[in-house]
Amino acid sequence: MFYWLLNSHFVIFALLLGFAIAHSGLAALRSRGEKLVGARLYRVFFALVSLPFASVLVIYFINHRYDGLQLWNLQGVPGISALIWGLSAISFLFLYPATFNLLEVAALQKPQVHLFESGIIRITRHPQMVGQVIWCVAHTLWLGTSFMVVTSLGLILHHLFAVWHGDRRLAARYGESFETLKSRTSVIPFLAVFQGRQTLSLKEFLRPAYVGVLGFVLLFWFAHPLLIRATANVGW
Repeated sequence: MFYWLLNSHFVIFALLLGFAIAHSGLAALRSRGEKLVGARLYRVFFALVSLPFASVLVIYFINHRYDGLQLWNLQGVPGISALIWGLSAISFLFLYPATFNLLEVAALQKPQVHLFESGIIRITRHPQMVGQVIWCVAHTLWLGTSFMVVTSLGLILHHLFAVWHGDRRLAARYGESFETLKSRTSVIPFLAVFQGRQTLSLKEFLRPAYVGVLGFVLLFWFAHPLLIRATANVGW
């Protein structure tokens, strides 16, 4: 009955769980770690743990994306390819707000925890969660496999936990200032705008970071077949 439930389903879920523990755990220990080794060195350590783990996840996912039961196949439906790429492009606009300060990301400047209430934060207080959900919906529609469903569930559960965890850490650090920000923003996209608690400022979206993300999406679109072929050479 469960012939389709291959080991890869459990492996990807275990990898996602391990990444969630490492990523969220290091985020929780950030204040203590920065006191011990400094903000820059802790960011480097964070990257040295997170990036290889994420690379393993991406490679394993690509190599096993068609594992298990084929629940549906929409790849021949007219317009579905354009829809998937459109959703993926939108997901990256939400997923990578950190590109707004690349010098901090690369630890060239001192990494800091910011309270932002501009640009995409006016739409949702947790853009990475929203972006990940959009990415999962797009790729689940495209692939339609039980392996993709398991992967999407794992990713979404991690990011829903990160919503709670992130708010908790910001509340502990900023106290009343965060509670004020929380009252003017929402987790659900556009909810605070519709409720009149927030207004959009289109000029805040006219910044080089958004152009950079769109450029990355275009680059990834061209490099996508190369990435798939490259991961196929890894025997995982």
